Amino acid sequence: MRNKKNNIFIGIDWVLVLFYFTLIFLGWLNIYAATVNENEYDLVNFSTEYGKQIIWIGLSMPLIILILTFDSKFYEKFASIIYLTSLASLIGLFIIGKNINGATSWYDLGVFSFQPSEFAKAATALALSKLVSDKMFNLKKLNTQIQSILILFFPAILITLQPDPGSALVYSAFIFVLYREGLPFYFITIGLGSLLLFITTLIFGFKITLIGFFVLFIITILYFYFYSRRALKKGWLQITGLFLIAALFILSVNFVFNQVFEQRHRDRFNILLGKTTDIKSIGYNTNQSVTTIASGGLFGKGFLEGERTKGDFVPEQQTDYIFSTVGEEWGFIGSSFVILLFVLFLLRIIQIAERQKSKFSRVYGYSIAAIFFTHFTINIGMVIGLLPTVGIPLPFFSYGGSALWGFTLLLFIFIKLDSNRIYEW
Repeated sequence: MRNKKNNIFIGIDWVLVLFYFTLIFLGWLNIYAATVNENEYDLVNFSTEYGKQIIWIGLSMPLIILILTFDSKFYEKFASIIYLTSLASLIGLFIIGKNINGATSWYDLGVFSFQPSEFAKAATALALSKLVSDKMFNLKKLNTQIQSILILFFPAILITLQPDPGSALVYSAFIFVLYREGLPFYFITIGLGSLLLFITTLIFGFKITLIGFFVLFIITILYFYFYSRRALKKGWLQITGLFLIAALFILSVNFVFNQVFEQRHRDRFNILLGKTTDIKSIGYNTNQSVTTIASGGLFGKGFLEGERTKGDFVPEQQTDYIFSTVGEEWGFIGSSFVILLFVLFLLRIIQIAERQKSKFSRVYGYSIAAIFFTHFTINIGMVIGLLPTVGIPLPFFSYGGSALWGFTLLLFIFIKLDSNRIYEW
């Protein structure tokens, strides 16, 4: 038994591993298509971005071995230390970080740059799993709810201040993990309701939204008055308080939108909501991305045959907008295949998470599923024009060493945790 346990490949879920390498390979093909010089089709050229991505992929292999070498209990035992180290790396950016494109999100190590926010997601997932797996932990209690929120708050606020609100947005995904472990549903209701009120206020203005909300309040009171007076008698104060808080929230939307959001964020929201049209500056990337995807038609133009991809119509197409390459060269059929592949990948993670004997492993599994789902949904929604541009990479597809290693770390820690279930009772 000990010899088997010392074999790092025993118990490995090879289906997940296959998904990993398939996604990485398809991602590299699209990075190659988006960055290759049409006059030089060298497969190996380390001065190019597709060549550098080969290096990152190659260096991911020893990282995987290192992750699998550690005992699975290591990640649970040292989860807090890993989390605090991650916070320290985020704080350090404000002292010695490198500013790229207006965000201080990188450490310049000379040979390459390092983005700690990509690794903070794994650290946060481990810390949250450690907290939730405690036998005394109960998400019905206020103090445990606060502890959970604080674990998510600290990295999210540090990343927001860089500023990198797109990466910080990922931390909202953990709410679904907490719900799976017992968080009352009204937290999700409040979150979705706040988002709906925010968008509604931006579209119609606070006056019309406030009037509409007041009408809804009157209808609610009348409903309870005629059909459930006892419930109204007991809960009128709570109902009134909820509506007053919502009204104050509506009144605050304009302040937050105009004073907290940066101009580029306001512009992107206005374009998305149809309040303004801008295809030459802020809306240029999205417009070109949508046009590029549409040009692919049903079956696509073929590998390396994308005219808009070759023409560099989409700026930095190899990063956040990599899916537009898939759309043009692989068409609707190819794009659907990639989406299906991601969906099956996510379902496999959830399936494995449910079979865990350890609560720590289960919570971590659901955490990474939520992270991957958020990245996948927001990135593709952004590329096809359904969501504003927020700078979130597509897992395993977008160019970048930090993102690739961050996603690799997330996945293979879970694979290691899962492999240990055969030794647990």
